[in-house]
Amino acid sequence: MSHYTHHVFFCTNQRENGEECCNNHGASAMRDYCKARVKALGERVSGNVRINSAGCMGRCEQGPALVIYPEAVWYTYANKADIDEIVESHLAKNQIVERLKI
Repeated sequence: MSHYTHHVFFCTNQRENGEECCNNHGASAMRDYCKARVKALGERVSGNVRINSAGCMGRCEQGPALVIYPEAVWYTYANKADIDEIVESHLAKNQIVERLKI
């Protein structure tokens, strides 16, 4: 049994020389925003949720990426509203956000 109900990994990789990567799309800031949203929602988020950074996850061409375990659902996002939807749907209600799935 996992310690976390949901474990969220944000790719925050930064490549050299302007090469395409998640951090070029604000991944570190979005990870911080997600952590704050989960904390602010408190008990509305189901179980024990952990938000972490990850190195390159090999999805650069599909936009900034995050993955949620144990479901192994991969998402992309464009803005804070997308992160809000992932937090409020997937983490709080266990409903996958189909439109953001990779």
